[in-house]
Amino acid sequence: MVLNEKFMQRCLQLAAIGGGDVAPNPMVGAVLVVDDKIIGEGYHIKYGQPHAEPNAIKSVQNAELLKLATLYVNLEPCSHYGKTPPCAELIISCGIPRVVIGTLDPNPKVSGRGVEMMQKAGIEVIVGVLESECYELNKRFFTLQTLKRPYVLLKWAQTCDGYIDAIRENSEQHPLQISNEITRQFTHKIRSENQAIMVSTNTVVLDNPSLTVRYWSGKNPIRIALDRQGRIPTTSNLLDGQITTYIFTELEKENSKNLSYIRIKFDENSIKTILEKLCELQIHSVLVEGGAKLLTSFITTGLWDEAQIEISELKINKGIKAPIITLISESSKVVAGHTVLKYINCKK
Repeated sequence: MVLNEKFMQRCLQLAAIGGGDVAPNPMVGAVLVVDDKIIGEGYHIKYGQPHAEPNAIKSVQNAELLKLATLYVNLEPCSHYGKTPPCAELIISCGIPRVVIGTLDPNPKVSGRGVEMMQKAGIEVIVGVLESECYELNKRFFTLQTLKRPYVLLKWAQTCDGYIDAIRENSEQHPLQISNEITRQFTHKIRSENQAIMVSTNTVVLDNPSLTVRYWSGKNPIRIALDRQGRIPTTSNLLDGQITTYIFTELEKENSKNLSYIRIKFDENSIKTILEKLCELQIHSVLVEGGAKLLTSFITTGLWDEAQIEISELKINKGIKAPIITLISESSKVVAGHTVLKYINCKK
């Protein structure tokens, strides 16, 4: 079992390399072992390209060794035809006698079928090695499959006396700078780890954000904004057509390059409706950055999974009150003098 965990840990390391490039698919790594030595390994590099298992198999120099190998993979091999052929069939055809899996795939198209297919072919299959770690790595994928909505991460910075911004009347007044240079990088790292980023109308109107990854390496997230009454100026960075962007609105508006308007009714079920639409678009994770009213709407409805709150030593005495989460924080760490609290919504 110790060896199983050792090689499964390597699968997780490999899988994580594909982060940001395989969404909405899961991150998967695979390792082939003979006599406790790795003879081949691979990971899912990019959405639509070969999965981890064929990449690992292809890396083995002596194909005859496959008939003696144990394949380790953090997620159940697929059993259906999608953008690539079934990995379970490839494993069987290569004569691999033993497969160790971290966790089953919740996708109804797989969900135990990969295991069943391999077992019927005489392959020894072990499931559940480092299962919680394997789930954590792909929590976004699992949420989309099981809850039929994206994984929702709330993120904001606030002053030590509980304000998220100064009171501003127009875009000529600059937003309050709460994050420092290091924590701003930390925020952009989080952006790179999620498939989409969401903000409210006021945030767009007052801040004119780009919502890109500028202070970290990685893929820019899909941009999402709420604009019930069409208040976002046509000159806004969000409407520049450079990155896939979705605007939720009550108005009938024409789509353009990389810009799509999704018409919904804004009512007490708006958050639920938006998440359902994002699920239909196969967006498995969304980072909600503001403003305070939008963040509070997610908290009130309970439709969130994780929250990360940056607290600075700055004190302003009055302004826009920060949202409030009444749970006990899961963890706390200090980043460049600012405290970062992490919350997990266990009541979802």
